[in-house]
Amino acid sequence: MNRPAIFASSLAALLLSGCMVGPKYVKPTVPLAPAYKEKAPLAGSYKEDPNWHPAKPADTALRGEWWTIFGDPKLNELEPLIATNNQDLKAAEARFRQARALIQYSRSGLSPTIGVSPSVIGERASANRPYVSTAGSSKSVADLQLPLDFNYEIDLWGRVRHGINASREQAQASAADMQTAMLSLQAELAIDYFEARSADAEEKLLKDTVREYEEAYRITTNRFEGGVAPQSDVNQARTQLEAAKVAASDVTLRRAQYEHAIAVLLGQPPASFTLGEVPLEARPPAIPVGLPSELLERRPDIAAAERRVAEANDRVGMARAAFFPTLSLNGAVGYESTALTSLLNRASFLWAVGPTLSQTLFDAGRRRSVSEQALAAYDETVANYRQTSLTAFQQVEDNLAALRVLRQEAEHQRQATLSAQAAQRIFNNRYVGGIDTYLQVVTAQTTALVNERNDIDIMRRQMDASVLLIKALGGGWSTASLPKL
Repeated sequence: MNRPAIFASSLAALLLSGCMVGPKYVKPTVPLAPAYKEKAPLAGSYKEDPNWHPAKPADTALRGEWWTIFGDPKLNELEPLIATNNQDLKAAEARFRQARALIQYSRSGLSPTIGVSPSVIGERASANRPYVSTAGSSKSVADLQLPLDFNYEIDLWGRVRHGINASREQAQASAADMQTAMLSLQAELAIDYFEARSADAEEKLLKDTVREYEEAYRITTNRFEGGVAPQSDVNQARTQLEAAKVAASDVTLRRAQYEHAIAVLLGQPPASFTLGEVPLEARPPAIPVGLPSELLERRPDIAAAERRVAEANDRVGMARAAFFPTLSLNGAVGYESTALTSLLNRASFLWAVGPTLSQTLFDAGRRRSVSEQALAAYDETVANYRQTSLTAFQQVEDNLAALRVLRQEAEHQRQATLSAQAAQRIFNNRYVGGIDTYLQVVTAQTTALVNERNDIDIMRRQMDASVLLIKALGGGWSTASLPKL
């Protein structure tokens, strides 16, 4: 190959590849602590409770099906339905497909645009045109064209390639958004499920309490009719009984609302879904927490924020490319004739090709303002990324602290409940023996019921905090799950 040909081919390769202006992307830093302030509960933290058994699998890291760590067969049955039936998740998945389609739209800028524009034009020139002889000027002519046009903008400065990268990063952020939505919906389902189960436990307690109060009401009524007890004892017993019935009805309503919420999460009308009553008896499982630095790779919302930083960085490059000249290659090939019979003759063949170089010399600061806007948008996404990361650290610490405090509360509350139940039995026996008034029995009953309900409420809060901790840790997701687009 001769030297001019080598030079021409090298120039063509340079024009086609070009260079990319704009800042090179560097992942922003986030303030990190070497470890969490709060410590996760150990695997044997609840062994003193005979109803608690270590959840399986008790692994060193969360997995995608994180809900199995609770060891609840019904929850294991319901959770997978979120991915197939929930309408909010379907909307998030549709947004991801929209973002993914934009990648091909951006990639099309690397290829020439080819089109065809056939035309038939008939024309009769005016005989009264200026500076034209009138002889023969009124003839009619026809012009038939069958061209194939193409236009190709050579990506000298990386504007198109920056756009492709931005579309890819936007699609990855959308994919992470979809995972964030899925994790939130899964966590919401688990919380509603444990709320319903705790309502079942509370409803069972109140129904048992109503039966006990009915027996107490019967005894006081008999004692009143036998002249042993005053009318006030009967009234107090009746008040306790009716108040317990009201509380039981209120729990039934709350439980129905959680069941309806679960149905909607599963994409079903509430009328077609029923959750059987099973009182909550679980305890929080041991949850592997890891290090703060690992959280940056395990939270889909953090990954989405980071991908948007990369996208904003590429948009800065696109804005800077606007300051440089644009080189386009335009051409046409086809046929042109004044008659249809000769349109496809060899003599009617035409072609045209040539480059066009354009450069804006003055735009009253338009490009500069666009560049400044892109830089400000980049700074905004960096701040959002760091804030999202800090919020994630806070959520982990909050729920670790909640589990630690609630564990202590549960131990104290259990002792308080046992003492209140013992006191209730003593005052009831003393009343039957005629030693104490019924007011003391009522006080003991109220105290015991409050403590028993607190037992259930702390259990509920422990399960909710466990779910929220798993959600704060990302539920076993990692940035390796981001699609390679």
